Amino acid sequence: MKTINIIILVVIAAAIAIFAGAYTESSTYADFKKAKEDLGQEFHIVGRLNKLKPMVYEPLKNANRFEFYLIDSLGYEAKVIYSEPKPTDFDRSDKVVVIGKFEHKEGDFIATKILLKCPSKYEAENKTK
Repeated sequence: MKTINIIILVVIAAAIAIFAGAYTESSTYADFKKAKEDLGQEFHIVGRLNKLKPMVYEPLKNANRFEFYLIDSLGYEAKVIYSEPKPTDFDRSDKVVVIGKFEHKEGDFIATKILLKCPSKYEAENKTK
């Protein structure tokens, strides 16, 4: 076999491995029920903050731990633990997207990232007109 053919086969094999790895590590949108069924798999959960339950963020004690309760789009609720500081304007957000996973069936949702959908600054202007 010629050297060029071997190089082409190696490049193709590497490309397949990269695409396969990216596909298996990509997360999908789901609800808390589905995320609990697939322990260890990362999901995007869209929901709203449950303001009736406490948010725990004590920066003097541990600035990299934030806990809150989120209700997903189907009405399932879970405690979310985020090992980063509390995001700015978190309390004012309309919707929250948490990216993470459940590690145990009865455990909390461990978020690795939080995305916020904040209310538009134009809403106040529209209400006054």
